[in-house]
Amino acid sequence: MSDMNNTLDEIHTSGRLGEKAEIFQSGKGNVSAFPNPALISLQAPLLAPNAQKTGATLCKGNRSDKQGVELFSSPVPNPFPDPLPPTLYPVVSECLLPWTKRSANQVIKVYNEDNTSRAVEVPSDITARDVCQLFVLKNHCIDDHSWTLFEHLSQLGIERIIEDHESVMDVISGWGMDTDSRLYFRKNYAKYEFFKKPLDFFPDHMVSISSEINGVVDHSQLIEIFLNSSTCPEIHGHLHAKEQSRKSWKKFYFILRRSGLYFSNKGTSKEPRHLQFIADFSDSDVYYTVLSSKKLHGAPTDYGFCVKSAKCSTPRDLKLLCADDEQTRTCWITAMRLLKYGMQLYQNFIQPHQKQKASPMRSISENSLVAMDFSGQKSRVIENPSEALSVAVEEGLSWRRKSCHRLSGHGSPSTSQSSMSALHLAQPWFHGKLSRDEAQRLITQQGLIDGVFLLRDSQSNPKTFVLSLCHMQKIKHFQILPVDDEGELYYSLDDDHTRFTDLIQLVEFYQLNRGVLPCKLKHHCARITL
Repeated sequence: MSDMNNTLDEIHTSGRLGEKAEIFQSGKGNVSAFPNPALISLQAPLLAPNAQKTGATLCKGNRSDKQGVELFSSPVPNPFPDPLPPTLYPVVSECLLPWTKRSANQVIKVYNEDNTSRAVEVPSDITARDVCQLFVLKNHCIDDHSWTLFEHLSQLGIERIIEDHESVMDVISGWGMDTDSRLYFRKNYAKYEFFKKPLDFFPDHMVSISSEINGVVDHSQLIEIFLNSSTCPEIHGHLHAKEQSRKSWKKFYFILRRSGLYFSNKGTSKEPRHLQFIADFSDSDVYYTVLSSKKLHGAPTDYGFCVKSAKCSTPRDLKLLCADDEQTRTCWITAMRLLKYGMQLYQNFIQPHQKQKASPMRSISENSLVAMDFSGQKSRVIENPSEALSVAVEEGLSWRRKSCHRLSGHGSPSTSQSSMSALHLAQPWFHGKLSRDEAQRLITQQGLIDGVFLLRDSQSNPKTFVLSLCHMQKIKHFQILPVDDEGELYYSLDDDHTRFTDLIQLVEFYQLNRGVLPCKLKHHCARITL
């Protein structure tokens, strides 16, 4: 990854977001304070409606397999297209496209996990990242670059990440007037995790270079190969596909290349005559299946996803697919995002880090703070960072002990204990009476990467708590048991080997130590009210 970072560090990032953030922070609050953008002009030549892609030679392959099963009816481009010189097309006059002339500001409605919503007035050229920045500032959230805008299509039971650079108005314009489509604002820790840990997203048996080279990809250069348009990465493996106009599913061998998604009608053969075209991603997006794929579509597993073209409006038009496990589904969806957006995704990933490095978001008062020691006769400045950290931890524990003492002085020991044990109710990682299925859904939505967690009340035992934690793209649940020792109440995760006075102390410990858990607690599932 170091070579890739060296070659990609010079990517230019726009400063427009910073200008908008200044408006938010100025206290004006309303997005209407943005400067009015000019009308959108057509800067790129447009294809005629029936024009084919330049350089894509159609192959007349079989549309069905030996049993006569027709999966998808689409034109079949050559899976190995030869590059041809670009052809100029006549530019369509802007006056012929009245829908491109938008008003300066428009109102959008954004929903959250608990289905609370907020309507805001935004410029017509606002991007998904701009909307996330707006709600981060409005709701006083910590901006850890994981807040994400989702497109949720209720009538189809699917949703997808709206990439940070995408125009929100372009997404909304594709919705029908009578559809229940929504924008959701929530965290997604896995959005760019594949740039940091590509090995977790691309198993060896699913990735190879094109058949022209017949080689296996070096995973240290995998992301760079995806971003380089001159190379041809290939994702391959078996998926279940729903047969067109039927309720049955059948397993096929699929291949994903730059020219599109294909399946083989003869085992695992990759010969062009055996490959049937399904979709390309020039006008299509990949979506997760939100509801149970088994119940909604009769799929063999719940790891469903689909490819939806911009013109698709009914479930019958979706290219429904289903994987055997979460890792396989994540690999396909991540690869499709990379092949569709390429370098733009990497730019989205590094842009906030570059801005933070250039101008760290710290106030003057923060920069002037220093650690002080007042324990002796004279105060002194603590210059050693590790000493300052230990003093801060000790001060926090001391504050907790003093709080216990104050509470015990004003009431009975039981009242004091219950007051201290209730401190966890205000923590962002505690989700109260959440069922096991709801906890799994929430963690899945916010990213199946190691360390995503939440705490909740146990449904089976009201006096206990449950830690739900993601590890290796699987969600595991650990029971937290109360321990009564001579009237003192403690909490333990490992059968009373390690005790904690409250849940806050337990979480803080396992954020620093793995202990009996498969990994440390890293990202808590957050739910806010808009």
